[in-house]
Amino acid sequence: MFRLPLPRLARAGLCAALLLLTPLAQAARTVLVLGDSLSAGYGIRQDAAWPALLAQRLQQRNLEYSVVNASISGETSSGGLSRIGPLLERHAPAVVIIALGSNDGLRGLPLPTLRDNLEAMATAAQKRKARVLIVGQRLPPNYGPYAEQFHAVFGDVARARKVALVDFLLDGVATEPALFQADRLHPTAEAQPRLLDNVWRGLAPLLK
Repeated sequence: MFRLPLPRLARAGLCAALLLLTPLAQAARTVLVLGDSLSAGYGIRQDAAWPALLAQRLQQRNLEYSVVNASISGETSSGGLSRIGPLLERHAPAVVIIALGSNDGLRGLPLPTLRDNLEAMATAAQKRKARVLIVGQRLPPNYGPYAEQFHAVFGDVARARKVALVDFLLDGVATEPALFQADRLHPTAEAQPRLLDNVWRGLAPLLK
């Protein structure tokens, strides 16, 4: 079939359009991690934290996703809610991992606020067509009935928004003192593969 050559200006326009589309296509395959110090790699090398290990696993398994770790030490669910809008706008993630709540619980903040914040973050991500994974947290038993009510919030939100759930980020780690740093709050580098395995169980189905 005979084809007329594209004028030089048209070719330039087409190339410019392709350059604009490429970053968007890459951003659509992003996994956004929104967490606190447990996900920010507090006290250890950044490349040893579980989100960095997640990026390595995705690459090893030829899964075309990049990881943006937007976790901040000391972050609460209110802080996460205030940041998620710009993060969604900037990265247009395909998957959002919400791993917040520990600092709310440790400070004894009102659980209805935690629930509302988590649900609002999940809703915001879903409105941007992102799949969502809620990562549950637990508190020490000495927090009494508040501890059980706190843990229940994560499952309640996951059911309400019909999103994936990891029951407990520190499953298999919380009962091993040797896997914690001197502050007894933050896992060591050696614990990070276990954290990744916990997250992966909920995340893997969202990547297919």
